[in-house]
Amino acid sequence: MAAFGGRSCLKYLLHLAHDNLDFRLAEIKALLALRAKPFQPCECFKEKSPFLCLDGLCEEDVRRVMARSVCAKSAFELWGQGQTHNELKTSLLNYSSENMSPYMHKDSTYRISVYTFNKTLQFADRIKKINALEYLPFEGTVSLKNPQHIFCLLEDYGTDPNSIPEHPNYIYFGRWIADGQRELIRSHSVKDRHFIGNTSMDAGLSFIMANHAKVKENDLVFDPFVGTGSLLVACSHFGAYVCGTDIDYNTIHGKGRSSRKNQKWRGPDENIRANLRQYGTEKMYVDVMVSDASKPVWREAALFDAIITDPPYGIRESTRRTGSHKDITKPLDGMYVESHVPVSRAYHLSDIFTDLLNFSARHLVMGGRLVYWLPVYRPDHSEVDLLV
Repeated sequence: MAAFGGRSCLKYLLHLAHDNLDFRLAEIKALLALRAKPFQPCECFKEKSPFLCLDGLCEEDVRRVMARSVCAKSAFELWGQGQTHNELKTSLLNYSSENMSPYMHKDSTYRISVYTFNKTLQFADRIKKINALEYLPFEGTVSLKNPQHIFCLLEDYGTDPNSIPEHPNYIYFGRWIADGQRELIRSHSVKDRHFIGNTSMDAGLSFIMANHAKVKENDLVFDPFVGTGSLLVACSHFGAYVCGTDIDYNTIHGKGRSSRKNQKWRGPDENIRANLRQYGTEKMYVDVMVSDASKPVWREAALFDAIITDPPYGIRESTRRTGSHKDITKPLDGMYVESHVPVSRAYHLSDIFTDLLNFSARHLVMGGRLVYWLPVYRPDHSEVDLLV
């Protein structure tokens, strides 16, 4: 539905999924940046809360964010809020009638839903809460199956499942605008993917990384540790052209032992291109090739709009690069003088990230983003220690 002219002082409420807590706000900020919009949380902002109130946006901004976000479940135009139902009532009665009226006239149909976070209500209790909103000037007809407008009463009972309060900590009421893209997690599940490996990235995390990188239509995205291409699948979904490299010949060419239960060898069409074909994005596939991430194989130029990768850490996948343990004269920086295919040797984690950062500095376009996983020991973790 198009936004109505003359409506002002709008705030929007995002209901966030209660998983991947460390990545939710970064995803929302990145998607707002794609619209050149600032991240302006309301005064009641709490980082770990499942509800995020935003200022300074229009409805189209919110719809564009929700069209990509896998961290947000739903978005609402916020009409009222409060710590108690009396405070909510006061807030709603003070809300601009100019903003309400387009959705409450007699020719409209509507439905009111009740959502509770961290608490389950009986059906009778939900109906009681809906009836308590009778002070709102709805003139239209209730339609449970196909309403023109959907409104939602949202109650926040905190995040501790072992200590659920009798009454909500906070209450919101608003008009539903759009749902997020949580369905992508199911539709792109690794369990149903044509080509997988031992370290194939989870679908949800792959889409989060693509959003963090601000991948958009016609971008060129590169993964230097491409594996079975999970990150390429996510980026191609958003319209980017994708390519990658990996040192493992068998993975790149879809050969060798299968990672699936009850299947010994990979089939003839198990490869990264087949994965993109499965999801209808094969046209976005540039190519992949066998290559050592520690060796310079690209011409010196800013080539990629984003570099997104999950480097090997030596846990489920070995860390290795081409080279010999023998003492050899190191060539000049940027030169590759080996004339044979050398044996592999250990690729230390510090070297992996040094090479990755140097490669990105040389080959990302201005404003391009590098998104990668960095293993940390959480009890000792401090953001001050991150590589920058």
